[in-house]
Amino acid sequence: MERKLLLLGLLNSSDMYGYQINEMIDQHLGTSVQLTKPTAYRYLNQLAEEGYILSSEEQEGNRPVRQVYSITSKGKEAFKAMLRESLANYEPAPSHSTIAIAFLDTMPPEETLPLLEKRQQKIRNLLEGFSADMDHSGSFSYMISHQIQHLEAELEWLNEIVEHQNGLIKTK
Repeated sequence: MERKLLLLGLLNSSDMYGYQINEMIDQHLGTSVQLTKPTAYRYLNQLAEEGYILSSEEQEGNRPVRQVYSITSKGKEAFKAMLRESLANYEPAPSHSTIAIAFLDTMPPEETLPLLEKRQQKIRNLLEGFSADMDHSGSFSYMISHQIQHLEAELEWLNEIVEHQNGLIKTK
Protein backbone atom coordinates (compact mmCIF):
# COMPACT_ATOMS: atom_id res chain seq x y z
CA MET A 1 0.00 0.00 0.00
CA GLU A 2 2.85 2.43 0.79
CA ARG A 3 4.12 2.42 -2.79
CA LYS A 4 0.69 3.15 -4.19
CA LEU A 5 0.23 5.84 -1.55
CA LEU A 6 3.52 7.43 -2.63
CA LEU A 7 2.64 7.42 -6.32
CA LEU A 8 -0.88 8.71 -5.74
CA GLY A 9 0.49 11.37 -3.39
CA LEU A 10 2.97 12.61 -5.96
CA LEU A 11 0.28 12.71 -8.64
CA ASN A 12 -2.13 14.41 -6.23
CA SER A 13 0.17 17.43 -6.25
CA SER A 14 0.56 17.59 -10.05
CA ASP A 15 0.47 15.57 -13.26
CA MET A 16 3.83 13.95 -13.91
CA TYR A 17 5.46 11.81 -16.49
CA GLY A 18 7.19 8.58 -15.49
CA TYR A 19 10.69 9.98 -15.64
CA GLN A 20 9.71 12.86 -13.34
CA ILE A 21 8.23 10.47 -10.81
CA ASN A 22 11.36 8.32 -10.78
CA GLU A 23 13.65 11.35 -10.55
CA MET A 24 11.62 12.74 -7.64
CA ILE A 25 11.95 9.46 -5.80
CA ASP A 26 15.65 8.99 -6.59
CA GLN A 27 16.76 12.54 -5.86
CA HIS A 28 14.55 13.55 -2.97
CA LEU A 29 13.45 10.43 -1.17
CA GLY A 30 16.68 8.44 -1.35
CA THR A 31 16.80 5.46 0.93
CA SER A 32 13.47 6.33 2.52
CA VAL A 33 11.75 4.64 -0.39
CA GLN A 34 12.74 1.35 -1.97
CA LEU A 35 11.15 1.65 -5.39
CA THR A 36 12.95 0.74 -8.60
CA LYS A 37 11.90 2.22 -11.93
CA PRO A 38 10.39 -1.03 -13.25
CA THR A 39 8.44 -1.46 -10.01
CA ALA A 40 7.19 2.14 -10.18
CA TYR A 41 5.92 1.58 -13.72
CA ARG A 42 4.26 -1.67 -12.68
CA TYR A 43 2.44 0.13 -9.86
CA LEU A 44 1.49 2.97 -12.20
CA ASN A 45 -0.06 0.40 -14.54
CA GLN A 46 -1.94 -1.18 -11.62
CA LEU A 47 -3.21 2.21 -10.50
CA ALA A 48 -4.40 2.90 -14.05
CA GLU A 49 -6.18 -0.49 -14.19
CA GLU A 50 -7.88 0.31 -10.86
CA GLY A 51 -9.09 3.63 -12.30
CA TYR A 52 -7.04 5.70 -9.85
CA ILE A 53 -4.90 7.39 -12.50
CA LEU A 54 -5.04 8.15 -16.20
CA SER A 55 -2.15 8.14 -18.60
CA SER A 56 -1.87 10.04 -21.83
CA GLU A 57 0.87 10.36 -24.38
CA GLU A 58 2.70 13.61 -24.85
CA GLN A 59 5.42 14.59 -27.29
CA GLU A 60 7.49 17.73 -27.42
CA GLY A 61 9.35 18.43 -30.64
CA ASN A 62 11.60 15.56 -31.70
CA ARG A 63 11.69 14.04 -28.22
CA PRO A 64 10.30 10.54 -27.73
CA VAL A 65 6.67 10.12 -26.74
CA ARG A 66 6.21 9.98 -22.98
CA GLN A 67 3.39 8.93 -20.70
CA VAL A 68 1.91 11.65 -18.53
CA TYR A 69 0.06 10.42 -15.46
CA SER A 70 -2.75 12.24 -13.68
CA ILE A 71 -4.86 11.26 -10.70
CA THR A 72 -8.61 10.72 -11.11
CA SER A 73 -11.30 11.67 -8.59
CA LYS A 74 -11.50 7.96 -7.68
CA GLY A 75 -7.71 8.06 -7.17
CA LYS A 76 -7.99 11.11 -4.92
CA GLU A 77 -10.52 9.26 -2.76
CA ALA A 78 -8.28 6.17 -2.65
CA PHE A 79 -5.28 8.35 -1.79
CA LYS A 80 -7.10 9.90 1.16
CA ALA A 81 -8.28 6.49 2.39
CA MET A 82 -4.76 5.03 2.12
CA LEU A 83 -3.31 8.11 3.81
CA ARG A 84 -5.73 7.82 6.73
CA GLU A 85 -4.98 4.12 7.15
CA SER A 86 -1.22 4.60 6.91
CA LEU A 87 -1.14 7.56 9.32
CA ALA A 88 -3.00 5.53 11.96
CA ASN A 89 -0.82 2.44 11.51
CA TYR A 90 2.71 1.65 12.66
CA GLU A 91 4.96 -1.19 11.64
CA PRO A 92 8.55 -1.35 12.83
CA ALA A 93 11.11 -1.06 10.06
CA PRO A 94 12.60 -4.42 9.10
CA SER A 95 16.09 -4.89 10.46
CA HIS A 96 17.69 -6.99 7.73
CA SER A 97 21.04 -5.30 8.18
CA THR A 98 21.27 -6.19 11.86
CA ILE A 99 21.09 -9.96 11.39
CA ALA A 100 24.85 -10.13 10.80
CA ILE A 101 25.45 -8.41 14.15
CA ALA A 102 23.83 -11.39 15.88
CA PHE A 103 26.72 -13.53 14.61
CA LEU A 104 29.50 -11.04 15.25
CA ASP A 105 31.08 -13.23 17.92
CA THR A 106 31.71 -16.03 15.40
CA MET A 107 34.53 -14.01 13.81
CA PRO A 108 37.65 -12.49 15.34
CA PRO A 109 37.30 -8.79 16.23
CA GLU A 110 40.36 -7.99 14.08
CA GLU A 111 38.32 -9.10 11.07
CA THR A 112 34.98 -7.59 12.06
CA LEU A 113 36.30 -4.18 13.07
CA PRO A 114 37.25 -2.97 9.55
CA LEU A 115 33.92 -4.24 8.24
CA LEU A 116 32.01 -2.37 10.93
CA GLU A 117 34.03 0.76 10.18
CA LYS A 118 32.99 0.46 6.52
CA ARG A 119 29.41 0.23 7.69
CA GLN A 120 29.87 3.34 9.83
CA GLN A 121 31.15 5.25 6.80
CA LYS A 122 28.18 4.18 4.70
CA ILE A 123 25.82 5.47 7.38
CA ARG A 124 27.76 8.75 7.58
CA ASN A 125 27.49 9.12 3.80
CA LEU A 126 23.74 8.53 3.95
CA LEU A 127 23.44 11.07 6.75
CA GLU A 128 25.35 13.60 4.70
CA GLY A 129 23.06 13.04 1.72
CA PHE A 130 19.90 13.40 3.77
CA SER A 131 21.21 16.46 5.59
CA ALA A 132 21.86 18.11 2.22
CA ASP A 133 18.25 17.34 1.28
CA MET A 134 16.73 19.06 4.33
CA ASP A 135 15.61 22.10 2.34
CA HIS A 136 12.25 20.48 1.56
CA SER A 137 9.23 22.30 2.81
CA GLY A 138 6.10 20.79 4.20
CA SER A 139 5.54 17.19 5.11
CA PHE A 140 8.41 15.76 3.05
CA SER A 141 10.77 17.36 5.56
CA TYR A 142 9.21 15.15 8.28
CA MET A 143 10.10 12.02 6.34
CA ILE A 144 13.66 13.21 5.78
CA SER A 145 13.98 14.23 9.43
CA HIS A 146 12.78 10.76 10.45
CA GLN A 147 15.38 9.15 8.25
CA ILE A 148 18.13 11.38 9.66
CA GLN A 149 17.16 10.57 13.25
CA HIS A 150 17.04 6.87 12.43
CA LEU A 151 20.51 6.99 10.85
CA GLU A 152 21.92 8.97 13.79
CA ALA A 153 20.57 6.38 16.22
CA GLU A 154 21.94 3.59 14.03
CA LEU A 155 25.36 5.23 13.99
CA GLU A 156 25.35 5.72 17.76
CA TRP A 157 24.44 2.04 18.26
CA LEU A 158 27.14 0.96 15.80
CA ASN A 159 29.72 3.15 17.53
CA GLU A 160 29.08 1.20 20.75
CA ILE A 161 29.65 -2.08 18.95
CA VAL A 162 32.88 -0.79 17.38
CA GLU A 163 34.09 0.36 20.81
CA HIS A 164 33.35 -3.09 22.19
CA GLN A 165 35.23 -4.77 19.33
CA ASN A 166 38.18 -2.43 19.94
CA GLY A 167 38.10 -3.41 23.61
CA LEU A 168 38.22 -7.10 22.67
CA ILE A 169 41.28 -6.50 20.49
CA LYS A 170 43.09 -4.59 23.26
CA THR A 171 42.48 -7.32 25.85
CA LYS A 172 44.09 -10.00 23.69
